[in-house]
Amino acid sequence: MVSARVGDLTSIKCLSPECSGAGRTHRAAPGHAPPRGADLFYGEPSVTAAPLDIVRSEPLAPRRPPAWWSGWRREPLLHFVVLGGLLFAIDRVLIGRADDPHTIVVGADVDREAIETFKAARGRDPNTEELEALRRVWLDNEVLYREGLALQVDKGDAAIRERVIFKTLSVIDSSVKLPSVDEKVLRGWFEGHRDKYDEPARYDFEEAALSGDSTEAAVREFVAALNRGTPGDARAGLRVFKGRPQANVVQSYGPELARSLVGAVRGQWQALRTRDGWRAMRLDAVVPPKPASFEALRGVVLHDWTDATASEQRSAAVRALTKKYKVKHEMSAAAGIE
Repeated sequence: MVSARVGDLTSIKCLSPECSGAGRTHRAAPGHAPPRGADLFYGEPSVTAAPLDIVRSEPLAPRRPPAWWSGWRREPLLHFVVLGGLLFAIDRVLIGRADDPHTIVVGADVDREAIETFKAARGRDPNTEELEALRRVWLDNEVLYREGLALQVDKGDAAIRERVIFKTLSVIDSSVKLPSVDEKVLRGWFEGHRDKYDEPARYDFEEAALSGDSTEAAVREFVAALNRGTPGDARAGLRVFKGRPQANVVQSYGPELARSLVGAVRGQWQALRTRDGWRAMRLDAVVPPKPASFEALRGVVLHDWTDATASEQRSAAVRALTKKYKVKHEMSAAAGIE
């Protein structure tokens, strides 16, 4: 005999000949006794129980998905939504890589603007060292700008780049701590920057700007005529310069002319070579250089040292921030500058 739970009834199959019929199955509700005369089995089999005919249950059929899910899987709209989401995720990954906030690209537009600005101020293109210095300034400003955005100091005026840079510099300046300074440090700094304090040599000279042919031969001929006393007003315009410092002469005419003026004969017209060609010039007077006194300028030197040291620390702080970024230099038209 074997029993099995089906629903809320107990199914009992009796195989004993004492049952009213061989193989008859009796059903009894839970908690009720089975029919009399039947050798029933509940739980563990008894010693006197008749042989059992084990009844095996049929395996369960696999569970099928709901009908609505099968319909959705064939729906084109679902395919469109899934595909769109996948494309959006890929696009966000690619854009995130392209607009990496820690990547700074020093491109051709940066060099072009730097060259134009330099040329407008100096009248010539920058050389390799000057262009690198201009790139460094731009990179410093870009780092400060991005750090300012990260600090959210651009609230209310995000379109004003210079203001953001100034605010970020203010944050950096507040953390700058100057080292202690004594007399020895100040004197050493003064000696290393004497060109800022010494009075340079100054020159009084005249230039006869020759119109038309300005070759060496033409200028020498014109100079000879001037020294003979022949008026040159019709052929040239006279320019008079008073107290020009040597650095100014170098900037305007080049270092070769500055060296020529040092040994020039005073009061005599000469053909001198400049950076832009030959010129007719006459040296009138030279004021020799005068060394500066540290004691007389100590207050000025301390102020200059403070500014310079704070600037160095500020630049070092910006350089440290630059390490957070990946800087890429693109090839540009400035690549051929020597």
